[in-house]
Amino acid sequence: MVVSAPEPEGRDVADLAVPRRDPTTQLTGWRQFVEADPTAFELLSEQRWRSLGPADQELYDDARVLYHSELQVVRTSAVREIAHQGRLLTLLNQRESGARRGLIVSGRQTTGKTTALKQLGRLHELWVHQRYPGDDRIPVVYLTVPPKGSPRKLAIEFARFLGLPSVSARHNTIDITNVVCQVMIEARTDLVLVDEIHLMNHGTAAGEDLSDHLKYFTEHLPATFVYAGIDVEQSGVFTGIRGRQMGGRCVLVRTGPFPRNAEWRSLIATMEDTLRLHRHQPKTLVNLSDYLHKRTGGMIGSLSHLIRAAAISAILDGSERITQDLLKNTRIDHNSESASHSATASRRKAG
Repeated sequence: MVVSAPEPEGRDVADLAVPRRDPTTQLTGWRQFVEADPTAFELLSEQRWRSLGPADQELYDDARVLYHSELQVVRTSAVREIAHQGRLLTLLNQRESGARRGLIVSGRQTTGKTTALKQLGRLHELWVHQRYPGDDRIPVVYLTVPPKGSPRKLAIEFARFLGLPSVSARHNTIDITNVVCQVMIEARTDLVLVDEIHLMNHGTAAGEDLSDHLKYFTEHLPATFVYAGIDVEQSGVFTGIRGRQMGGRCVLVRTGPFPRNAEWRSLIATMEDTLRLHRHQPKTLVNLSDYLHKRTGGMIGSLSHLIRAAAISAILDGSERITQDLLKNTRIDHNSESASHSATASRRKAG
C-alpha cells in the first residue's frame, strides 16, 4: 500500500483512501500482500496542514491512522536468518526425488514468527515472478493449521487458498486432496508455508491423523514446506515416530525476545523513523529504549503494538507526538503487561 499525502498542487486529500485487503490465507489476499509497495506517507507541510478544512482534516487523519495501523516490517536478524535458510532449502530441494528438507520456525508469542514466515514467502514469490515474468504460477501457498484439525479440514484449507470451488458433503478427503495436489503441481508451487503448527500434537490420535495427511502433501508435491508455531519443541510436534521423522527432516530456527542491545535500539530507531506525526521529537523513542524493553520484555510484536497504538492515539487526541506518559497510558498484550508489573514490583521490594 502506498499512501502519499498531497502537496498543495497535488492530489485531493480524499484520494488517500485505500481498499481493504483480503486475508493472506486466500490467493487474492496473498497476492495483494506480495504486490503491495512498501507503505509510504508524506506529511503535509505545516502551512498546508494548518489550512485544511474540517472535512479534509478528518480524511487526512484517517489516512494517517490507516498508515500507522499497518505493521511496518523490519528486517531483523531473525527475519534475515529465516529468509536465508528458506532460500537455501528451496535451492537444495530443486532436484530432490526423495524426502525434501523443511524448516520449522519456533518461538514464543509475539516474537515475529508469522511476519518472518510471510516475508520469506513474499521474497520467494517476487523472485519467481522476476525470473519467469508473465508466467501464471502460484509459487507460494500460505495456510494455517485448522484448530482441532482433521485431514479433511487441512485439505479444505489448501482448497480455500487456491480458490477452488466450494467443497460439498459429497467430496471426500481424498477427492479434495487429489484436486489440490493437481492444481499445485500445474501451478508450479514450490514453497508451502504452514502456520500455527503447534496445533498438530503427535501425542494425540487427531494430531497423528493430521500429521499423516500433511506428510502426504509433502510427498506428493515438489515443494519445500516451511512451518511456524509457538514453542514447537514443547507442543508435541516432535513426539513419537512421526515427530522424530519430522525433526530429522527439518531445520529449526528459534525466535525470541530481543536482548537490550544495539539491535534493539536500531529496531526502535527504524520504527520511530516510520512515524508520521507533526509534533513528534526525533529520537524520543530511542532515548526511551530501556523503558520500552522493560515494558515489552523485548518482544517485537508487543513493541510494534505499543508504538503504533501510541501513534494513533497521538493523532486522535491532537497531541501529534509520542511521550513516555502516552506510552504508559497505552495498553498492550496481557503477557507483557503482567511481566512489566511483576518486574516493577520486584524492584520496589528489593529496594
